[in-house]
Amino acid sequence: MKAYYTRPMESADAGLAALFVSAFVSATVLPGNSEVVLFAFLKVHPQLVGQAIALATLANTLGGMTTYALGRLVPATKSLPERATDWVRRYGAAALLLSWAPFIGDALCAAAGWLRVRWWTAAAAMAAGKAARYAAIAWATA
Repeated sequence: MKAYYTRPMESADAGLAALFVSAFVSATVLPGNSEVVLFAFLKVHPQLVGQAIALATLANTLGGMTTYALGRLVPATKSLPERATDWVRRYGAAALLLSWAPFIGDALCAAAGWLRVRWWTAAAAMAAGKAARYAAIAWATA
């Protein structure tokens, strides 16, 4: 039986690519499990914790901003989930600190786009919340 050997960096590169895709998809209306992928990646490559958190945060924020952009395309005559729009009206971009949360997170991103929250403040709040979540997951792997 022939043994196959994968060099550690090739494995890490493939893992980071999978993490990026998973984190991006997880932030859209499609289902994803970026937390599980990050956890598994860090169990194999604990030395890449900083890169993994940064990449997952970037990808998940880009996915959230995709949902934000889709929210901007919703006609003003349509409505989005009332709870999400109420939170964004009340707290502005700060509501997007919870954009990582299951169920409500996607609605918050779409509501921010629909309500025309400044894109850069929306992106900053999303990134902060998502980074905190990924850092907590990384801490749990240690």
